[in-house]
Amino acid sequence: MVRIGLIHKNTDLSYAHLVFSLRKITFMTTIALEGMQFFANHGYYEEEQATHTYFIVDVYVQIGDKSMREVTIADDLTGTVNYEMIYEICKIEMKKTTRLIETLAQRIYNRLKLQFPFATKIEVRLSKKNPPLAGVVDRAYVHIS
Repeated sequence: MVRIGLIHKNTDLSYAHLVFSLRKITFMTTIALEGMQFFANHGYYEEEQATHTYFIVDVYVQIGDKSMREVTIADDLTGTVNYEMIYEICKIEMKKTTRLIETLAQRIYNRLKLQFPFATKIEVRLSKKNPPLAGVVDRAYVHIS
């Protein structure tokens, strides 16, 4: 919280005085990978599992100020989110045929929570391109946070 105030001219203190109180500023850093594409055979129906389609995964991992300060001082991957690990987790989970994209997204989320226990927030969005519906649909997606 940042508090900035001016002393009103009707007070005993000079109008020119500026009261500035810096209590605590909290910053959050988000490390993200967007648009990871996988060609896989997930789907509820046998026809979906027999054919491959494109899936897109977006992952957002948020870490707090204290963690980031330590990481930026050390200039080291220890204690932060290595986005190579995000990609590897997604790649491993995307290889496991799954009927529901909700289940798949939840597995990715759970693995990310285990890999990055210091994360304050994790979001996973899993999109299925051209879902098999009666009309033209660009994608269906699940968003977990």
